[in-house]
Amino acid sequence: MKTPKERRAENNEKIKSMGIFCFEDLPVRESSEEVKLKSFDEICKRAIASLIVIQIAYDTNRGEFEEGKHFFAPMLERYGVADKLISKEQKLIDGDYNNQLVLDVAWTYECYWSLVWALGLVDDITDASDVCDSVKAIELVARCESYEEFKSKCKLRDIEEILDMIDLYYRYHWATVEKMLYPEKDIGNLDVDVVPERRRGLEWLISDEDDWFNIDLNT
Repeated sequence: MKTPKERRAENNEKIKSMGIFCFEDLPVRESSEEVKLKSFDEICKRAIASLIVIQIAYDTNRGEFEEGKHFFAPMLERYGVADKLISKEQKLIDGDYNNQLVLDVAWTYECYWSLVWALGLVDDITDASDVCDSVKAIELVARCESYEEFKSKCKLRDIEEILDMIDLYYRYHWATVEKMLYPEKDIGNLDVDVVPERRRGLEWLISDEDDWFNIDLNT
C-alpha cells in the first residue's frame, strides 16, 4: 500500500519530467483506507448512461435534438440505465436545456473516458494533451448488445492505481489553473479543458456524490 506522501512524490517527479510546473507541497490526497470506491455496477452504468446522453448533446449542438433523442434515448432502456441519469442529462432528455447545459454534457466525454479507463477498457489516460478517441469511446458500448455484455468486458482497476491517477490529475489541474493566472507558467502539453473533466470523472469514483457536476474540483 502506497502512502499519500509517496504517491505525491512519485507524481511530482512525473510532472516535472513532462515539463509541467510543479508545486511540490500541494496537499496530499486520501489514502486507500480513507476512501470508498463506487461499486462496479455503479461505474458501469454511469459510463453507459453518460455516453448515450453525450451523443444527444452532440446532435443537439447541431440543431438535431429530436433526431438525436429519437435515435439514442431508447438505448437507455436497452442497457437498463434510464434511471441512472444525473440532473443535466435528464434536463437535456426532457428538452429543458440551453447552450451551456448542452456544452457541459458534451464535455463529459472526458469524464466517461476516465470511467472506462478505471474499468480497464482504456490502457492509459496519463496523456492529457488532447480530447479522447470518440470513435473508440462509442465502440466500447456500441459493440455490446446488453449491459451484461458490456460489464463482462470490464475489469475494475485496483484502488491504488485509481488513486495514483486521481492524485496525478489533481496536480495537473492545479497546474492548468496556475497557467490561467500566470501565463508564463509551463504546463507542457496539458489541455486546460480536458484536464478538469477527466478529473471530474476520476473524483466521482470516490465521491459520495452521485451527480458529478456537484463535485468540488477546487485545487
